Amino acid sequence: LRPDFVFTVCARAANEDCPAWPGQPVTAHWGMPDPVKATGTDAQKSLAFQQVYGALLNRIRAFTALPLETLDRISQQEAVDDIARMEDTEKDHAE
Repeated sequence: LRPDFVFTVCARAANEDCPAWPGQPVTAHWGMPDPVKATGTDAQKSLAFQQVYGALLNRIRAFTALPLETLDRISQQEAVDDIARMEDTEKDHAE
């Protein structure tokens, strides 16, 4: 199985070498804080999970809206890198 796209989300993964993926897929690091490491009240811990979920949902929606069939590989890479940098403007969406 050869993936077309690979996304890493672990905050630590940004500083680690990723494995060589078969077929050289487009890759992007969509780093997120690990909600398991959240501290505070149960409500604060729950909010940490909701925020990460919401941010990833927004990025996945942006990715699935891309016209991938009309973009060359370089444009696809630029697009997923742009998504990695997008601000989570809908933090309230997960609440």
